[in-house]
Amino acid sequence: LQLVESGGGLVQPGGSLRLSCAAAGFTLDYPAIGWFRQVPGKDREGLVCISRNGDTVTADSVRGRFTISRDNAKTTVYLQMNSLAPEDTGTYYCAIDRAASIQTLCGPRYYGQDYWGKGTLVTVSL
Repeated sequence: LQLVESGGGLVQPGGSLRLSCAAAGFTLDYPAIGWFRQVPGKDREGLVCISRNGDTVTADSVRGRFTISRDNAKTTVYLQMNSLAPEDTGTYYCAIDRAASIQTLCGPRYYGQDYWGKGTLVTVSL
């Protein structure tokens, strides 16, 4: 199983980006799929997670600005990021869990994710 993130890049503060997480050769029909952010020197942060039936959980740090969605074919999961700020800079990853709830997947100090992509870098700067 392979997850491939794309859509990262350099954006000015206040701008928007949409990240994609594509499944290579399989569908994203799993109980929990999520987007995570890693900043050097900080703990990895679960941002937004989506369940099989479309329920979502969102971290306080991005609530109202970031939205997760999935295409009907369940081959790609998106992260729409609006009102970006310099503190949103980091490497963004998508991950799948075959058994956990979205609350667990996106929760702190959970390291049981089954599959990870290699990440895409987002830089928010003038």
